[in-house]
Amino acid sequence: MERAKSKFGNQKGFSLIELLIVVSIIGIIAALAVPNLIAAKRAANEGSAIASLRIIHTCEHGFRAATGNIDFGTLAQLRGEFLTDSVLGSGTKSGYSFEVHPTTGVNPAQFYITAVPLNPSGVGQTGTRRFAMTEDGVIKADTTMTVPADRAEVDAMPPLNN
Repeated sequence: MERAKSKFGNQKGFSLIELLIVVSIIGIIAALAVPNLIAAKRAANEGSAIASLRIIHTCEHGFRAATGNIDFGTLAQLRGEFLTDSVLGSGTKSGYSFEVHPTTGVNPAQFYITAVPLNPSGVGQTGTRRFAMTEDGVIKADTTMTVPADRAEVDAMPPLNN
């Protein structure tokens, strides 16, 4: 293909059509890649949430052993005993919000942990599932995007199949 000639002499460059073709190809590649990147980010957030539930579960048992307390602790108490890092101890990590609900004065001691996406829909969706765990260590998940109302709702969630 012959390059366009300029009025300034024999300068060679790209024609407008060639530039438009290149820009179109870049646009097509971006349109195919961006949804996959967003899905990968959501999957990474969910993986982080599952790992964080396991960490909190371990910290709960460490809390009882370290403090001699009969009951399990709240997330703030776990952070106060330096059992969680400051990010997870804040209650928000990797697009998920975490809550710990210990049941006090019950024998045997009980607790449940919840992890719910901060942004449950739209382009900036941080996760497609909510997660929960009780003292038995079984991770549960479903696609309801609200914080579980109570222990009974957590117990009714199906276990995570992974």
